[in-house]
This record gives sequence, structure tokens and C-alpha cells, in this order.
Amino acid sequence: MAPPNTIDAGLTHRHVVNPTATPVKAAYERNYELPEFTIKEIRECIPAHCFERSGFRGLCHVAIDLTWASLLFLAATQIDKFENPLIRFLAWPAYWVMQGIVCTGIWVLAHECGHQSFSTSKTLNNAVGWILHSFLLVPYHSWRISHSKHHKATGHMTRDQVFVPKTRTQVGLPAKEEKAAAVIEEDEAVHLDEEPPIVTLFWMVVQFVFGWPAYLAVNASGQNYGQWTSHFHTWSPIFEPRNFSDVIFSDLGVLITLGALVYASLQTSFLAVTKYYIVPYLFVNFWLVLITFLQHTDPKLPHYRENVWNFQRGALCTVDRSFGKFLDHMFHGIVHTHVAHHLFSQMPFYHAEEATACLKKLLGKHYIYDDTPIVVATWRSFRECRFVEDEGDVVFFKK
Repeated sequence: MAPPNTIDAGLTHRHVVNPTATPVKAAYERNYELPEFTIKEIRECIPAHCFERSGFRGLCHVAIDLTWASLLFLAATQIDKFENPLIRFLAWPAYWVMQGIVCTGIWVLAHECGHQSFSTSKTLNNAVGWILHSFLLVPYHSWRISHSKHHKATGHMTRDQVFVPKTRTQVGLPAKEEKAAAVIEEDEAVHLDEEPPIVTLFWMVVQFVFGWPAYLAVNASGQNYGQWTSHFHTWSPIFEPRNFSDVIFSDLGVLITLGALVYASLQTSFLAVTKYYIVPYLFVNFWLVLITFLQHTDPKLPHYRENVWNFQRGALCTVDRSFGKFLDHMFHGIVHTHVAHHLFSQMPFYHAEEATACLKKLLGKHYIYDDTPIVVATWRSFRECRFVEDEGDVVFFKK
């Protein structure tokens, strides 16, 4: 266990956007206690049947989601037949939103395949995952490999793969002075808060629209490797030489889908492809970034450096929250059972709720659940989670 002085005690309170508002409690910033659970005792608190995988059950979920996507597509083909422009004006956004939700669920099922939690057959998992992710322009194996590294190093400041916090130095702040630290923090907080809310909103839109493809293409928000890093080229530092064929096969899947979209554009029109595919695809991007951002970016979450990090501590560096019963169901539990998923990624999603109930009892205060309204939580994380300190074995976001 790390000695007390390794804990980042500099963050004495959170700075809030509204200075007149009641300060948020800072239990996680003060007197932080490292989780001391072993992976063995965590696993033993979960019933054995929660780890059982069923390929048939997984395929049933795929069939259901594909049926919904097909029915929505067929319904959308009728929209332009309405003479009333108001009906068309309302129907197209309804299609885009619903198809984006359904296709996000399909993305989650492909994600299950990448974790080999879809079934006991690696061949079936990779076949289904490659087809579904390729349809959504995701390089299946390439992302599977980097995502596996994320799970193996979640919360690690130098080895995690996604939503890696920027340090004080990286955001251009001067080195922290030990004396008068509280005053310095106040001054720096004011400096960083000079960004007008409209600018924050602009960057939110940019991240929600372009964040996912930017992560795949140039590793945006990922670990800094000091060179161009992408999920699409074989010499990316994410991969090893043995991953060459997987990366090529993943690229092929994306190229096939792009080719199909080009062909559809030539046979119909680019506008048709935009309405039926591209706009729902952008909604999928939105949901993926929102979900993962809120799971791994929160003022309550610690990040660890090598001295104190271990797998189970890192796995607990994620937040469970609910998007409402409908979205929780459509997203196959990826939002409100994410802690269980990080601890045991080969556990199928349909057992994760039962496992989560068991984990809550064991983990106690180290299980993090946030019931803040989604819009408020998103704004809070964008405004308050700006950087972490350059030093310290356990660090928390500051603003």
C-alpha cells in the first residue's frame, strides 16, 4: 500500500462553474483510500453462472437489433412519400435518432465479440464482430487490439489507451509550487475558466461529431506515442508485427463498406446515402463518445501512476450511470454495468446487472455510480476535468 504522501492531496476542493453555488463534496479528493481488493475475492462474490456465454443467445440479440434496423430503414423509405412537409420534417430526425440508437446497440454487440464474451467460439465471435463493426466503419481487429490494451491498463497515466488526462505541463500551466498551493490553484482555475461557455459548447460539438473517427484515424484523446498513431496502418505503435494481417483484414472490412456506400450513391444519390446511413452513423458517433467520455472522465475518478496501479484498481476507475431504462436496454447495459465489464470483460452483458448488484455489496465506497442528469454531468466533466498534476501516484482531474 502506498504511503500517505503518495496520494495527491493538492486538490482541496473542486472549483465550480458558478462561484455562488454550493461547493461539491470532495470526499474523493481528500483522504483517498486505495482499493485493496484482490481479483480473486472480487470474482468470488459473483455467481459462477454469470460467466457463462451463449452463442445462441448472442445471435438472438444480433437478430433482434438487425430486425429493428431493417424495419426503421424500410419505414424511412416511405417518409418522402408524404406530401405534408411538416411530416417529412419531423419523420427524418425521428428516423436518424432511432436508427442511431439501434446501431449503437449493434456496435455494442460487436464490442462483445471483440472481448470474446459473445460466445465460447473465437471463430464465431470474430466473424460476427468483423461483419457488424465493418458495417459501422470500425476496423474490428485493430480496435479490438487497442481496446484490449485499454482494459489491461485502465486508469494508468502512461499505458491507458483512451481519454488519457492531460497533465499540468501539457495544458501550459506553470509547475505547481508547494507553498501557497491553494492560492496558486485558485489563480490557475480562474485562468483556465476564462474559456467562455460558448467555446466549451463548440468543443463539445466537435468531440461528439468527430471524436470517434478522429480516435480511429489519428488516436485523438489516446496515449501520446510521439508519432502518428492510427488504427488503420500496420506500423502504428499500437500494434505488434504479429497483428499485421488483422489490421489489413480490418481495413478491408471498412473499405468494403465504403465501396458499398459509393456504389449506393451512384445508383441513387449522395443525398439518399446521407439520409439513410451517414446521419444515423453520426448519431452512433455521438453516443459512443458520450458514453465512453462519461465512463472515464469524471471529477470523482482517480488516475494512477505505475507505483500504485494494479489491474483491479484501474478497472474501478470507471463510472456506472443510467441513461434511462429504454437506452440502458438498447445499449445492452454498457452504460450502467460498466464497472463489472471492466473487471470481467469476458462476462456477457446479459449477466452484468446481476454481477453489478454483487459488486456493489463488496466494493462499497469504491464502486462509483453517478446519478447526475446526463446533460449536467457532461457539462461538469467538460468544465472541471481539464488536467491532472505532473507528479503524484494518485491524481484527480482539476480545472
